[in-house]
Amino acid sequence: MIMRAVVFAYHNMGIAGLESLLRNGFEVAAIFTHEDDPEENRWFDSVADWAAGKRIPVFSPEDVNKPDWVGRIREMRPRTLFSFYYRKLLSQEILQIPPGGAFNLHGSLLPAYRGRCPVNWVLVRGEKKTGVTLHRMTARADAGDIVGRKEVPIEFEDSAVTLFRKLCRAAEDLMAELLPLIRSGQAPSIPQDPASASYFGGRKPEDGRIAWGAGADEIYNLIRAVTEPYPGAFAFLPRGQKIMIWWAVPEEEGNGGEAGTVRISGDRARVAAGRGRLRLEDVQVGEKRLRGAEIAEFFKTQTGVVLT
Repeated sequence: MIMRAVVFAYHNMGIAGLESLLRNGFEVAAIFTHEDDPEENRWFDSVADWAAGKRIPVFSPEDVNKPDWVGRIREMRPRTLFSFYYRKLLSQEILQIPPGGAFNLHGSLLPAYRGRCPVNWVLVRGEKKTGVTLHRMTARADAGDIVGRKEVPIEFEDSAVTLFRKLCRAAEDLMAELLPLIRSGQAPSIPQDPASASYFGGRKPEDGRIAWGAGADEIYNLIRAVTEPYPGAFAFLPRGQKIMIWWAVPEEEGNGGEAGTVRISGDRARVAAGRGRLRLEDVQVGEKRLRGAEIAEFFKTQTGVVLT
């Protein structure tokens, strides 16, 4: 039996979810997505383009919860509803439409890291593992019963984008396990433990400012959480010029003075942290991108300056 679904999707995770539905015999009646934000660095693939290639109707309303859109979705008579990285909450009216359930794919091991930007937040906070969770949707974000989870280890070298790619692959594996159960009406429904829940909000570019008084590992976690294609971690040179720190490696050796102090050793520049220090590997000052030994050359005449 082919199960008819209406899907709300965005980003590469949206495409991963949609591909999984088609592979597992679901009929996608329509896709709801977002218009691209011209101020956002869109490094990910377009759900709208994917839908056009599959000849699936695609819509991007400003507010899908308005009565006319709710009515149109009801007329589509979906058996199930899926949300894959769609950025807006769906109303209870929409969630009650599909008799087979409404499901959301979230980029963390719920109930931990509910909310926005879970991939970035797990790195900022130095987690050693994360994962993806498929759960039943309720009026409260990311709080519905868990259908299944897939764990993903976080490697020391991972940035937000490499971790996100791992999560997309994990999502495909998870969906392959769970979609047959959803089709047969036998999907698990495991209540979340509120006592274990944590919630994190969205992140803004200004959240990338480095506090050099923190430990080198903490600063490294911030850098890798927001490095390209995200807005980046940054500090300021003594005259107020912004310096982007796209990559730096933590070292346990003595920090070499006041936190934020730049020292040259051999052909590398290092910055003192509250604990340890960081070796600068990729930075940007204005339009000038500097890597490795180029950074040491830049700071050679101003060694001892303090970044703030």
